[in-house]
Amino acid sequence: MSAIAAAGGMATGEAVTFWILVWPALIGALGMVFARNAIHSALWLVLTMLCLGVFYVLQSAPFIGLAQIIVYTGAIMMLFLFVLMLVGRDASDSLIETLRGQRLAAVVLGIGFAGLVGTGVYRGLSGVEAVGLEQANANGNVQGIASILFTRYVFAFEVTSALLITAAVGGMVLAHIERRRGEKRTQPEIMRARFAPGNYPGPKPGPGVYATSDSVATPGRLPDGTLTDKSISQILPARELTSSETAPKGTDK
Repeated sequence: MSAIAAAGGMATGEAVTFWILVWPALIGALGMVFARNAIHSALWLVLTMLCLGVFYVLQSAPFIGLAQIIVYTGAIMMLFLFVLMLVGRDASDSLIETLRGQRLAAVVLGIGFAGLVGTGVYRGLSGVEAVGLEQANANGNVQGIASILFTRYVFAFEVTSALLITAAVGGMVLAHIERRRGEKRTQPEIMRARFAPGNYPGPKPGPGVYATSDSVATPGRLPDGTLTDKSISQILPARELTSSETAPKGTDK
């Protein structure tokens, strides 16, 4: 990889690798845009970033290729996933529109902005030859970038590092929920509430226990033979019981 890939033509191995990985990269980009779940969208973006890292390595830029995989894909995207899972975003949250028509406006503005940026990049780079690549890669790609990064751009590098750390700490602070001392119940208070009149202190039987059906929608029986609705999850529809099932244990009806 000592030769600059952008200096002329494209090698056969580079072309084969590109045509193999361009489809996963494109599918990952489309999946990131159209995925309803934020977690799935981030995972699709990880796939695209991995393919981009390989493309950078093929273009004789191993430093930025490994940085793309290790830093952006392995660190920053994992931080995004951690924050998304901590906050708890789901598909229903993304479908709620606080402003009417904001999704349509976002699609139109996004397409327009993409076309504007693509046109500007094409007009700015068409017919322009790369300058300075030989000097930057004189002693190797990694050595050349390190020399420029820690001499000419060392201040910008340190400021960017501070911003990334601040963003990570800010995300942790926003996601952290701290209860006041008075809001936390002590163990004696929990015990008194459990044995308060009207509460059943013992463990509740599971759904279908001591019943003629093992369905999760069938309420369990207490030791006295009565049914307890607390053994059924609130999200499940209650199952209609027959007369034999509603009768206390040990009786015939």
